[in-house]
Amino acid sequence: MENLNRIPHDPGTQRYGDRKEGWDPEIGSIHYRAQDVEPGGLFVAIQGLSADGHDFVDEALVRGASAIVTQKPVGTPPLNKNHGAPGQRDPIIVEVENTRKALAAMSGRFYGDPSENMVVIGITGTNGKTTTAFFIESILENAGFNVGVFGTLNCRYSGKTMESPMTTPESLDLQRILSDMFNHGVTHVVMEVSSHAIDLFRVDNCCFDVGVFTNLSQDHLDYHGDMDSYWSCKKRFFTQHLNSASQKSRIQAVINCNDAKGPELARVPAITALTTGCAEDHMVRPRQFQCDLSGIAGRIATPAGAFEFESPLIGRHNLENILCATGTGIALDLPLEAIKDGIEAVSGVPGRLERIPNDVDRFVYVDYAHTPDALENVLAALKSMAGGRIICIFGCGGDRDKDKRPRMGEIAGRLSDLTVITSDNPRTEDPVKVIDQITEGTEKVVPRRYLASDLAAGFQKQGYVVEPDRGKAIRLGISVSLPGDTVLIAGKGDEKYQIIGNRRVPFDDRKEAKTALRSCL
Repeated sequence: MENLNRIPHDPGTQRYGDRKEGWDPEIGSIHYRAQDVEPGGLFVAIQGLSADGHDFVDEALVRGASAIVTQKPVGTPPLNKNHGAPGQRDPIIVEVENTRKALAAMSGRFYGDPSENMVVIGITGTNGKTTTAFFIESILENAGFNVGVFGTLNCRYSGKTMESPMTTPESLDLQRILSDMFNHGVTHVVMEVSSHAIDLFRVDNCCFDVGVFTNLSQDHLDYHGDMDSYWSCKKRFFTQHLNSASQKSRIQAVINCNDAKGPELARVPAITALTTGCAEDHMVRPRQFQCDLSGIAGRIATPAGAFEFESPLIGRHNLENILCATGTGIALDLPLEAIKDGIEAVSGVPGRLERIPNDVDRFVYVDYAHTPDALENVLAALKSMAGGRIICIFGCGGDRDKDKRPRMGEIAGRLSDLTVITSDNPRTEDPVKVIDQITEGTEKVVPRRYLASDLAAGFQKQGYVVEPDRGKAIRLGISVSLPGDTVLIAGKGDEKYQIIGNRRVPFDDRKEAKTALRSCL
């Protein structure tokens, strides 16, 4: 419980309601969804991507809110439902400059600033966050710590697993879960930090010990507008959020310098960096490594010494993820044995180059790759190791960055023997229009377009085919494969749904692939 005057607000706060008596109500709960408000609660009206909380102030008051925080005038509010009851007062309206920043500050205080009492590792970058988080989680567990994870796949700790509607939760939810983690004995937290979370102040008032940069490539331009803005947002995590933890004993950035933006980030004066990559001057680097369809093996050199490792994950991009996780272990002064054991304990990551087992000699993988860089990394890795043909089945999300669609079409066409272009969470866009934008890139490098009927007897020459129905596309791609061929189903990974319009329809690429493989028997 907190009194309103003890909860931090933005500078320039204005208060309305019971001003003469200086009422300071006790706040029993904080909410940013009006429908969740409880009597005596505090409602913070935030501007969402599809709705504005200021439009629901009346509902919050009717439900019994004692105080409202807004960033714009809301007019004369109705009385809350307890008005007139003994001891009840009219609600207080607090106007601040930025309700999202206020929500983060108030949430941290309300839940006792739990991140100050745990070691928190934040991972940001376009690709590789989830896999890197799995490796770091495993390393920490092998070092004997109780670990909690916030990630794209889920939030998990102390035997609990919760679905994640977004990569990084809203600040109120984040602080509530951090508090529960602490109460359950969690000592170390691994958090995937999205650019949306940085820009929308969700991770404000979180105390980070280590920040990890995986890479930067085109994504989320529907939100950020251009790559410079996107990069600026990512960089702020290291220049603002790590520095905010200056009272803690360990503050260090682990930076993948194989990525073009890594060296630039490592040179920022405010950042104490540990660099990873394949060059001799990188502080954590591989030695005598090999990558093939059986996995990655080699030796990693670090400032604390070297160790040999083996991993069943495939692709050089996963080597970079392993190096980032190793760097994190070094930044936290963990034993090399725990780092090695942690890396080797990760047998796979759901939806990340996840192999679909079968008895028909096909190499079928499901992967989350939904950006140009991720798709190119995965296809290049498979192409360098595959003995047969490459068949790529993918689409692009609706209501998202349109510029990446032809780029991904070009990448898939160039690196695949057959590209099957389909839908992927079309949302409110016409999937055919999304597909048309993808094919603009594909047809530049692969002029041969097949019809589904043309493929009844297989295919001999490089080409592409369009099948808007994702289930049919998966069945088509697998049906034309031959023993020894590699099939990549990209874009959705671990997702178990398709977003069509505003509905989530059950759909799992892995289940569809298993069904299609049975027809090859």
